[in-house]
Amino acid sequence: MTVVAESIVPSGNAEAPAKSDAYVIGPDGTPLTLQDLPPPSTKRWVIRRKAEVVAAVRGGLLTLEEACNRYTLTVEEFLSWQKAIDQFGLPGLRATRVQQYR
Repeated sequence: MTVVAESIVPSGNAEAPAKSDAYVIGPDGTPLTLQDLPPPSTKRWVIRRKAEVVAAVRGGLLTLEEACNRYTLTVEEFLSWQKAIDQFGLPGLRATRVQQYR
């Protein structure tokens, strides 16, 4: 589903490609870079944003830990998004998280 590609570094340059050059194929089939991901301040998680974060982690653009820290998610919440995509595709992300009331 996702593909990671990085820019080619000329043979004279010993430096590794910058992480900002990396991209994955997003849920809509277009390239997705770190700059294209939802902003860290995102509070409203629509299907597309959830799918972009899952694609970024699966493609290696972000680690699970980086994604959870960046978006203030729990590992369980992220894994539930991933499981919903695996079982039901993008429509599986429509279900909203059950709020806990005290």
